[in-house]
Amino acid sequence: MSVSRVALHEQGPTFSRLIMGYWRLMEWQLSPAALLDLMKYHLDLGVTTLDHADIYGGYQCEEAFGKALRLEPSLRARMEIVSKCGIALTAKPEHALNHYNTGKAHIIASAENSLRKLGTDYLDLLLIHRPDPLMDADEVADAFITLRQAGKIKHAGVSNFSARQFELLQSRLPFPLVTNQLEISPLNQSTTLDGTLDQCQQLRIKPMAWSCLGGGRLFNGQEYAPLRAELEQIRHEVGAQHIEQLVYAWVMMLPSQPLPLIGSGKRERIAAAVAAESIVLNRQQWFRIRKAALGYDVP
Repeated sequence: MSVSRVALHEQGPTFSRLIMGYWRLMEWQLSPAALLDLMKYHLDLGVTTLDHADIYGGYQCEEAFGKALRLEPSLRARMEIVSKCGIALTAKPEHALNHYNTGKAHIIASAENSLRKLGTDYLDLLLIHRPDPLMDADEVADAFITLRQAGKIKHAGVSNFSARQFELLQSRLPFPLVTNQLEISPLNQSTTLDGTLDQCQQLRIKPMAWSCLGGGRLFNGQEYAPLRAELEQIRHEVGAQHIEQLVYAWVMMLPSQPLPLIGSGKRERIAAAVAAESIVLNRQQWFRIRKAALGYDVP
């Protein structure tokens, strides 16, 4: 059992079809050796693309990951590392409040800090984490160009950008933004109809999909009981093991071909996500999930 590999863009990187998300790494409470074993586990399953951000774990996740990777540095050649920047949190005492910072100096410093903490010479992909109302597109582009020319990043992209925001930044760059990392889930379907995923199709870039399971909200909360019941029915119809596999399959069925992030450090959950790639939903099953999540039918 191994996941497939796809190119994010014709001029972009090739990533694993599912991506290992390290947002909650500090919650897993793993020693460096235990984390190294987990890394080897998902790499052996073909999940070779890893998603980080400078702020994750209060700025601690990348450093914890780097400590594990330094135990066996040769593993770096088997993985593609993504990181994000542009958010400043009060976890750093110099930040009086949480805010966005997409200035050139902040982007470059953040990327260099990520490289140091992760224990790598380059990032396969650097993303701007969130849209910034004070974003100067020329300044962001200059930062990306500088980092790319220095060999510190191979590719650039964005996260949570609208189609118009994506278009603005792309207009300032001599190379393509290769992805837009978006929240895509039956619990959050806004991007399926607001033009964001349509733009990905138009430009032939593949988005990355975060919080496919709604941050775990899918499994609890009375408001999601109808969705869980529908997923359970369809699980029997397609022979899936877990309802979360249907959610990953639902996301991957979108024509823009999103790459879902796996947000769990549990091996059985990682294996279940990998198996979801082989699940095929028909169109009516896809819309049944949509209806159960939204609570209403199509117009």
